[in-house]
Amino acid sequence: MLPLPDIAQLKAGILAGDRALLARAITLVESQAAAHQSLAEALLDAILPHSGQSLRIGITGVPGVGKSTFIDALGTQLTTAGHKVAVLAVDPSSARTGGSILGDKTRMERLAHDPNAFIRPTAAGTALGGVARATWEAMVLCEAAGYDILLIETVGVGQSEIAVAGLVDFFMLLMLSGAGDELQGIKRGIMEMADMLVINKAEGDNLPLAKRAALNYRNALHLFPAHPGSWTPLVQLCSAIDGSGVAEVWKSVESYFDLCIPNGYRNQKRAEQRLQHFHEYTRQRLEQQLLGRPAQQERLQALEKEVSEGRVSPYTAARQLLAGL
Repeated sequence: MLPLPDIAQLKAGILAGDRALLARAITLVESQAAAHQSLAEALLDAILPHSGQSLRIGITGVPGVGKSTFIDALGTQLTTAGHKVAVLAVDPSSARTGGSILGDKTRMERLAHDPNAFIRPTAAGTALGGVARATWEAMVLCEAAGYDILLIETVGVGQSEIAVAGLVDFFMLLMLSGAGDELQGIKRGIMEMADMLVINKAEGDNLPLAKRAALNYRNALHLFPAHPGSWTPLVQLCSAIDGSGVAEVWKSVESYFDLCIPNGYRNQKRAEQRLQHFHEYTRQRLEQQLLGRPAQQERLQALEKEVSEGRVSPYTAARQLLAGL
């Protein structure tokens, strides 16, 4: 990692919209090195009062649904309309090596060359639902740098994708039609969290299938409890390839904020998210501090061996480990 400027320089650069310093700051908050974490915490404390003014939108869906193509089309429309758009694209990490392709810039050709867009691919690591550990911190930094719309693209790995709803104001679920029984593949938890379902690739011969799927999804949404923000979740069609329906999708997103900002729901949701992030970060730091001691590491490794060999149950081993603290 390159030598970092002091906090004042880093803060000034971010507030001035310096993309290079913004990228370095995100790298800093992603680092798990103790020295970097301490510096990152100081930076976030200094930046936090300058954040919070953006619209935070999570976009998820199964692999192959066209998330990156959709974000490229939507983001380009937004920057053309005068917005500054930041895309935090969380890539899947290998369970074996921890490696990640991080190829989102190659899939968002127009946004990658747009001066009013900032794309940051991030490895998901082992975080639930593909949401990177430092995604919340990256959002705060992007907001302070002047990006008024944040698009969070996640891996799309199933019901654990609910995790992204704990970071954003608006949760959009991209769906496909014509891939078998659509309703069979719906996970109730994701459906209940979604503020909008968008059926992508609704073009050509696939359009009738998409319309039929939309009807099925609308019927399914009626079975769920009422939205806590008094919003009625929508089902819409679009084609990220030819651009049809993308503008209409955004108009519906704006309608959501026109309702949920004045009625206080967006602020209430963000307050709950900040508490959730506080509790999660506290658990992470406790684990690092308690298990980071050499003696505890040795004890942990010994217990792991006993559990893996079936000589001690996971529950007994956990109690023994905690008793040693």
